[in-house]
Amino acid sequence: MVRPRRAQDETLHTLASMTASLTGRQIGHHFGSLTVLDGLDLDVGAGRTLAVVGPSGCGKSTLLELVCGLQDLTAGTIEVGGRDDAAGRLELCAYMPQSDCLLPWYSAIDNAGLALRNRGLSRSRARAESAELFERFGLADFEDSFPSELSGGMRQRVAFLRTLLSKKDVLLLDEPFAALDAITRAELQEWLLPAMLAESRTVVLVTHDVEEALYLGDQVAVMSPRPGRITELLDSPSQADRPRSEVVTAPEFTARREQIMRHLTRPATEGLPR
Repeated sequence: MVRPRRAQDETLHTLASMTASLTGRQIGHHFGSLTVLDGLDLDVGAGRTLAVVGPSGCGKSTLLELVCGLQDLTAGTIEVGGRDDAAGRLELCAYMPQSDCLLPWYSAIDNAGLALRNRGLSRSRARAESAELFERFGLADFEDSFPSELSGGMRQRVAFLRTLLSKKDVLLLDEPFAALDAITRAELQEWLLPAMLAESRTVVLVTHDVEEALYLGDQVAVMSPRPGRITELLDSPSQADRPRSEVVTAPEFTARREQIMRHLTRPATEGLPR
């Protein structure tokens, strides 16, 4: 089931010139004698958002690090936009970790422009490109504020803007709202959805929040306990441009949420290939 995409915002659309698909086959990874991932298959179509949920320690964050080439595969293959080498995948992927990682001595606009500076742009050019999106991201008038002067939600917006400005085709988001309170998390979910829909990026979002996964993802992949594998792949209900409060209380949404919770709480070996 493909959710209807909103009309793309012209300014955001210019950030990405193309979109890459992502494929993984029999992905495996070990830390010493500890097997974290084993026989995991993954398919994310170009321009689609896959949300990944699973119990703690099942390898969700490790999976993102493998996709973007920050960790070496123990087994299997991963292709991003046709590139299967670690350097090639890193070239196409932008990784947003759980912490916002804002530099405390940089202003908000300079933090957002770091990805552009890394691509060789001057400070003035990076600031100019970043400034065009500050109002769109609810950050107008905070360009010159330092991270210590921003709320948690605003810091995450700056971090996400920095990720977008990297101009990479694939965005890997590792529990971006995990440290926020429930109210701020819900507000940022409602903010992030149209921001992603206006983009032509491929997104993999890792989260412990099933409601967040269903709300933001086109599909939800459910992982088993360690060693992690994807045991279920479920379509998210259509949003139909409704407010978040209506979407998450709709019967279809609550039924799908309960379905995922049943998968997460069933015995570890149930549903795995024999």
